[in-house]
Amino acid sequence: MRTTVLSQEKATLAGQGRLYDITTFNGWVAATVSGKDKLAAFYQRRFRPEYATAFAAWWKLDPIHNLSVPPGPIFMAEYTSANAQQSSKLSEQAVGHFENGVSMRETGDQYVRVTVFLALVLLLTALSQRFEILGARVAVLVVAFLLLLMSSYWILTFPRV
Repeated sequence: MRTTVLSQEKATLAGQGRLYDITTFNGWVAATVSGKDKLAAFYQRRFRPEYATAFAAWWKLDPIHNLSVPPGPIFMAEYTSANAQQSSKLSEQAVGHFENGVSMRETGDQYVRVTVFLALVLLLTALSQRFEILGARVAVLVVAFLLLLMSSYWILTFPRV
């Protein structure tokens, strides 16, 4: 559960970082188009280091004159987010923890089932002593013995925890 929460926290931070990048880029574009070089430089200094790398790679492609350039730095391969990467890694760990928990629960359920069968063996053994007729007594004991054999087999084949 904790890993899932940390993953979601990193995903939220990655989304917030992406929004910040888009907002500062839009401010830079508006200032650049308006010829306000000082304001454009101000926005450019506010780029996050991860975004600045993608921006530099994008700017080298001459986006003003080259129409085949991606629409912005966030579409460049150089655009990365440490928070998004950590979120993905934590999410994978959370899935692993969940699958392990499901497996452990299933093993626990198997042990409970065997416990119930063994309790039934004890009940049938005690119940068999109440019968006056030998055939009924033997039949109940045979059923109890078969349940004991099944339970013993399950115990021997259970995964070791």
